[in-house]
Amino acid sequence: MSRHIHLLATGGTIAGEADPAGDGSRYTAGVRSVNTLLATVPDLAAAAEISAEQILSLDSKDITPTDWLQILAAARHALADPAIDGLVILHGTDTMEETAYFLHLSLPPGKPVVLTGAMRPADHPQADGPANLRASVQLAADDTAWNKGVLIVMNGTVHAARWLGKARTTGLDAFNSPRPWAEARPDGRFARCEPSTLPRVDILAGYAGAPADLIDACVTAGSRGLVLALTGHGSIPAAWLPALRRARDKGVAILRASRCVGPVIRNANADDDDEGWLTAGDLPPPKARIALMLALATGKPGDWMNDL
Repeated sequence: MSRHIHLLATGGTIAGEADPAGDGSRYTAGVRSVNTLLATVPDLAAAAEISAEQILSLDSKDITPTDWLQILAAARHALADPAIDGLVILHGTDTMEETAYFLHLSLPPGKPVVLTGAMRPADHPQADGPANLRASVQLAADDTAWNKGVLIVMNGTVHAARWLGKARTTGLDAFNSPRPWAEARPDGRFARCEPSTLPRVDILAGYAGAPADLIDACVTAGSRGLVLALTGHGSIPAAWLPALRRARDKGVAILRASRCVGPVIRNANADDDDEGWLTAGDLPPPKARIALMLALATGKPGDWMNDL
């Protein structure tokens, strides 16, 4: 029996076209419609019954939390349809790992959800989008993709959203994962939450001489959470402590992460319990930010941030 796979298109390089004023290295993302992209892969009908909708037409560098909520609403609506067996989302690669992890936390387990994109625009002579789209539909129609959480297909490789990272600026093999996708497990801890907005959470980088006044500036601008992308094992500069305590006393959630590969272990190298700080474990700062945004939107952060 043929599976019914629904496509959500959000733009990205996979729908891009070269800039005629450029030298071939520049292009505009999100130009082509999903129906135009489908026409380049006529053999998809052999893999599954296909339906599609265009919900955004963005370069993924311009994706915002408001856009995440729009993608989430469309994805939840599609997955709730008993006639739909799986979902494929077309997305730009710059922030693919962020959108994928947001959906991994906020979609229910069960039906396959697969993100894909391209490193070359649609009008490139060796465009990689059609092959990625084909492979994504095939995976979404496969029983092995059920109950794995959100998956990503790029360059013939499957990745799990929890571990995916874009590691290179160019090349078809731009993405890495430290663990195989077969080990993935669903999360969906926010699947029953319906936030209308997501609170502002900022990432502050730790580096030699990083100024503490950036902490105060973020709080003044309305941040409800700060993810600290710190050096080493989440080492907080001594000069930051007064500003972090001021932020904490104003109700701002503080989360220690590292710019290195984790983990950041709770109460190791800092008095997290005494200071009221959260820790990211081995989540990289951009993904820790997403988890904290959802946690702040739905309740006390400490109730949601365990075992991410």
